[in-house]
Amino acid sequence: MILEVAILDIRAGQSEAFERDFAIASTLIGSVPGYLSHELQRCVERRGRYILLVRWETLEAHTEGFRGSPQYSEWRKRLHPYYDPFPVVEHYALVHEKSV
Repeated sequence: MILEVAILDIRAGQSEAFERDFAIASTLIGSVPGYLSHELQRCVERRGRYILLVRWETLEAHTEGFRGSPQYSEWRKRLHPYYDPFPVVEHYALVHEKSV
């Protein structure tokens, strides 16, 4: 499993619209092969900052599958105008996990 991590800084005054459009865009990412799950969390300390965590079966499911899909074109059209600056996206592999 690969974890995609993106810190999203949203243009001032656009958070409500971003959250609305993200809810719609969520159906797009969820329809791509290799997608497992995702979550969007709002930062408590910095208004307009979010973290997006997406779980993929493989790195290629994201970088080739999703980014090469028609769903990504719609995702980009719907969400990218909100970002300032454009987010850096990184991918992580699990090293250690402990649940309560």
